Amino acid sequence: MARTLFVLLLSLVISLHSLAATRLKEKLAQLKDIASIETINSEFAEKYILSVKQPLSHKDTSKGAFMQRVVVCHAGFDRPTVIITEGYGGGYALNSGYRDELSRLLNTNIVFVEHRFFQKSTPDTINWTYLTAENSAFDLHHVRTLFKDIYPQKWISSGISKGGQTTMIYRAFFPDDVDISVPYVAPLCCGVEDGRHEAFLRKVGTRAERRQIKNFQLEALKRKEALLPMMEEVCASKGLKFRIPLTEVFDYCVLEYSFAFWQWGTSFASIPKATDSDSTVFAHLADIAGPEYFSEEQSTTPFFVQAARELGYYGYDIRPFSKYMSIRTTEGYLSRIMLPRSALSVTFDDALYHKIYSFLKENDPRMIFIYGETDPWSAVHAPVFKGKVNEQVFFQPRGSHRTRISSMPERMRQKIVAQLNAWLEEN
Repeated sequence: MARTLFVLLLSLVISLHSLAATRLKEKLAQLKDIASIETINSEFAEKYILSVKQPLSHKDTSKGAFMQRVVVCHAGFDRPTVIITEGYGGGYALNSGYRDELSRLLNTNIVFVEHRFFQKSTPDTINWTYLTAENSAFDLHHVRTLFKDIYPQKWISSGISKGGQTTMIYRAFFPDDVDISVPYVAPLCCGVEDGRHEAFLRKVGTRAERRQIKNFQLEALKRKEALLPMMEEVCASKGLKFRIPLTEVFDYCVLEYSFAFWQWGTSFASIPKATDSDSTVFAHLADIAGPEYFSEEQSTTPFFVQAARELGYYGYDIRPFSKYMSIRTTEGYLSRIMLPRSALSVTFDDALYHKIYSFLKENDPRMIFIYGETDPWSAVHAPVFKGKVNEQVFFQPRGSHRTRISSMPERMRQKIVAQLNAWLEEN
């Protein structure tokens, strides 16, 4: 009798689960501008890949459209929803084990939006005119509007790095679309070569750590004649092409080294000694700041267009190394080296910086910013204004660009999670 009852209950649970799945898929199928729905495996009850039709220009829909990839992970119609404002391609979200930190902490649904002009969300014809922060914000708004009736509970926007920038952009353009925003390691640059990153690198960490990094950079430059053939071999094997001579590429790799070292929290124990072999020195340099970054036409090319147009970027301090370098200045390097030839006319406009800055200054949105203390991108962190009740900025001590809520000191982590839960529980 007990066994029969158990089987009946199990059958009921399975039936209810199947009914809920059918209901969700039916709801998705009824949404406007959804071109396709694909079911994929996941730890969630249900997970789908959607193709959403988006205008190339939200201001002039006659300019055409493209299909944007959106991934939906379903936890429950009664659960909050995190909209992931991805800044790049979203292929990793297709993995069966994918779940962002906030969804895991708060048991939420996920609506993951791949950024326009990346991976599957790339128009058939590339016209960089339509790759703007404003259009990306309208993309997110359109997706949010589509899902408002399916997921009526509270919404959180979140993204990491450039995705965190996109979180800020989305909130500034559509402040009422979401209840909470959590940008991770999100920069807010005011220029195409902002200037604050170089100053940050001159003070970050301890004096001994900065000296160790600089000594390695100098050692690599002094060995340039021996290391260049190794770089040439690597570039040839990978089919890398550059707009500048390889000797200049080498110099840029050395300049990039200190930024990348701190950004990713590299171990100081990994830095080669002056007595180590040329191959050891080159292998470490290539691992931390390889030549791929400065090659033409790569997967991050759309980002460089955005950086040159309105997101901003960082520069290099060449002065400590000028004696050993073949380049005399790095000014304008982004356009000169890394922009696609079809975007060389792009010029920087700081209107986006001022829009986000003014929004944060004049309002007090429920936003929690997460940064790593030694991450060079924290040099251009979100502004902290006195008197704010909701907006909060947290720095993980010695944290890098990999900083997350779970990596924060326990007391800080508990404070963040408690605040998020309190906001979600409010009517």
